[in-house]
Amino acid sequence: MSSLKFAYWVPNVSGGLVVSKLPQKTDWSFEANKRYARIAEESNYDLALLQTRFFASYGAEYQLEAITLASALAASTEKLNLISAVHPGLWHPGVYAKMLATLDHISGGRAAVNIVSGWFKQEFTGYGEPWLEHDERYRRSEEFIQVLRELWTKEQANFKGDFYRINDAPFKPKPVQGGDLPIFQGGNSTAAKQMAAKYSDYYFMNGNTLEGFEKQIQEVRALAEQEGREVKFAAHGFVIVRDTEEEAHQLLHDIVHYADEEAVEGFQESVKQAGQSASDGEGMWANSSFEDLVQYNDGFKTGLIGTPEQVADRIIELKKLGIDVILTAHFHYEEDLGRFGKEVIPFVKEKEAALSEVLS
Repeated sequence: MSSLKFAYWVPNVSGGLVVSKLPQKTDWSFEANKRYARIAEESNYDLALLQTRFFASYGAEYQLEAITLASALAASTEKLNLISAVHPGLWHPGVYAKMLATLDHISGGRAAVNIVSGWFKQEFTGYGEPWLEHDERYRRSEEFIQVLRELWTKEQANFKGDFYRINDAPFKPKPVQGGDLPIFQGGNSTAAKQMAAKYSDYYFMNGNTLEGFEKQIQEVRALAEQEGREVKFAAHGFVIVRDTEEEAHQLLHDIVHYADEEAVEGFQESVKQAGQSASDGEGMWANSSFEDLVQYNDGFKTGLIGTPEQVADRIIELKKLGIDVILTAHFHYEEDLGRFGKEVIPFVKEKEAALSEVLS
């Protein structure tokens, strides 16, 4: 059983990782994110996920573009793997394949990509791009991945799909990692799960209960087996680590109590273009409550809230389900990112070692 990896959401949009008016020590600027990346690297983190956003949503008025920032962070770090999120439909896969290969060279083989099929209609229509029906967005993403891998692995790349055409396209230099440059994706719908089973390396899951995670893992694993593939799993959780359980839950209460109701309700309306519009009605945020959406990836549900050991115990439960990567978000990035890395991750490593002994 391989060791868990730890990732964190890069706060490259303003407003932090919760839609709350409670003051946060979290900044979206390059200088702040350079500092956070170095803290993460010193604190046992393996990966950083840079979100992609072009228009304000859930109060995120300012946004730094993901792969541009990833390149700057690559030059400022030595070990951290950098996952850039991308919207097919706003980028051509051939161009983005080149950008990722460049990032892989800058970082010495630390690039990865998160394919985001899109939920925010205004970002597409605002830039004059067509807004596709839910399942069609996932079909386009599948082709996007196929083009990436074709370019990364073939001397002359060719592809003929419904959304993209590649004709005898050369591609040099290849990524340092070649065709093994990791591809992540999320989504809760049947279309998302089928895409993960066929094409992605890692399936990102929004925050959930243990039972909810287990159901998703079983479904994607079964679909992947039908394709003769294996998929790894990443689970998101909003982390609140404090000296006592009471302190941790008090902060959670305060975050929700001071929620920016207008921004949360606006987000709730926007994401109807995502989960509820899926052909099965089971996509992202289809069943999320107001409180869930205060942390816009349902991160409170995962239960990473309490003392360092309590949070570590919960993470071990996630590992037992088959989760490979824990993706964390924090309230005060200036303090909480390092605290998690230095107080929780070592506990997890100890408990992993004990678990391995029991299983061996």
